[in-house]
Amino acid sequence: MRVYKPILSSIVLVSLASCSSTANIKKIVVPAGINNEVSITAKKAALTNTEKQNWQHLDLATDSIPGMSVNKAYEFLKGKKGVEVIVGVVDSGTDLNHEDLKDVAWTNKDEIAGNGKDDDNNGYVDDIHGWNFLGDSYTEHLEYERILMKPSVADPETLAEVKAYQAEKVKDAKELKFNYQNYLSGILFADKALKDHFKKDEYTFEEVEAIKNPSDELKQAIGVAIGFVKANKMTMSGIQKELKKEIKKAEKTINGDNLKNDYRTVVGDDPYDINDKPGYGNGNTGHSEEGESHGSHVSGIIAAARNNGKGMNGVATNVKIMAVRSVSDGDEYDKDVALGIRYAVDNGAKVINTSFGKAFSPNKEWVYDAIKYAADKDVLIVNAAGNDGKNIDVEKTFPNDSQDLINEISDNFLTVGAMSANYNKELPAAFSNYGKKNVDIFAPGVEIYSTYPNSTYESISGTSMASPSTAGVAALIRSYYPQLSASQVKRIIMNSGTKINMEVNKPGTGPRYRKEVELIPFENLSVSGRVVNAYNALKLADRLVKTGK
Repeated sequence: MRVYKPILSSIVLVSLASCSSTANIKKIVVPAGINNEVSITAKKAALTNTEKQNWQHLDLATDSIPGMSVNKAYEFLKGKKGVEVIVGVVDSGTDLNHEDLKDVAWTNKDEIAGNGKDDDNNGYVDDIHGWNFLGDSYTEHLEYERILMKPSVADPETLAEVKAYQAEKVKDAKELKFNYQNYLSGILFADKALKDHFKKDEYTFEEVEAIKNPSDELKQAIGVAIGFVKANKMTMSGIQKELKKEIKKAEKTINGDNLKNDYRTVVGDDPYDINDKPGYGNGNTGHSEEGESHGSHVSGIIAAARNNGKGMNGVATNVKIMAVRSVSDGDEYDKDVALGIRYAVDNGAKVINTSFGKAFSPNKEWVYDAIKYAADKDVLIVNAAGNDGKNIDVEKTFPNDSQDLINEISDNFLTVGAMSANYNKELPAAFSNYGKKNVDIFAPGVEIYSTYPNSTYESISGTSMASPSTAGVAALIRSYYPQLSASQVKRIIMNSGTKINMEVNKPGTGPRYRKEVELIPFENLSVSGRVVNAYNALKLADRLVKTGK
């Protein structure tokens, strides 16, 4: 799993999710009266704290903030009754004891907790809130590292690609190490100069800004300190710690230290044999450490308890979250993903969120089969597009639903790119993957406030956040209009989204990527050229159910 959390601004880039989706989509005609195109002046004032924690639910026309019109959608739903929908979150561990998640946790009513028996005969013992395919494991390698360690798992073509990929990784790591060491030297110089000036080890940002008539050397130190602290929203000591960590990480790649240890032995199965040890893992679906927070954050975006006076509101009501722990701190195994999807399908999920991804997938056919299995059972999979700023019509990222990047294997897989709260050329997130054929739509994915382990909350960014935002809308549709199929829900979301008619910064360009910013029509970034709109989607679903068109 490659998680994107903004640290060190333009200095450090980490990534997370992947996927692709379609080329050929059957269009649903959007009826008159459903507003799906908006021309509006961008909100110029800075977002308030309340807006920052809720912007993805706001309305472009009403608030000048390009959210998904979730609050407006609930006005439309007043007086209507929905049915319960189970959403499978195939991810890292999820803290279903969280104050904002405990009331929306799925419980397997056919299983008796703690008796060590498979009461419902589904192949999993004591699966009360879902299943943990990782067992007691969390740390893992990236897939390309595993292939280098065990070349027999890949075909010759993939192995050659992996070796070329590794060479590029080493080259990048050397460059990053050099840059990080320079940044660290600058930070250490500035920190020492400021400590000498204040004659103390601890000082505040306000004290630095208040320095009068500094010497040239001190002026330089102030500029470095203010620049880094403002850009990264971290303390000087925090920035130093993060840079040292990144330098060590780069050194591991350069020295090949990552090509050691078989972490999977903790689980006890053969991850490259899908038939080995059925029911492996355990029923402990929570986080193994505080840093294992991704599944909790994703789950809150979808369905954190609404209007309970705590934390934040999820997108969807009438939802139960099924936790399927399949994604490690590293790349997920294809076996865990495929069986995780099948577990969610077999145990009643109608929507599955998959916010993860990787560059290589030696057993991708297992995942394709699981996607088709979900389609046969009328289950919608909502998947993050990835955070590499790449065109995934050209560069593969896994999982996806198109073996040739042109034709879908099924019509139940929705791929989502990430957008920001800026209704201007910065609308698409710079890190988001895109593709006119293989990304279906965009949704809020920048600085999304949601649940974190131990009843805390954080704002983080990634297509990992855009995907559950969309999965929440899908769950709303499936709750209030259960007669609609997974394929219909996918098309409704794509065709009811707000159409964006403006040129925007092409993801993957700009200083962070050392490329000149390139402007591109927003509509060229996805199949639909739209951003998710819950209100429009529900109106279209309502019309479709009532009129059949």
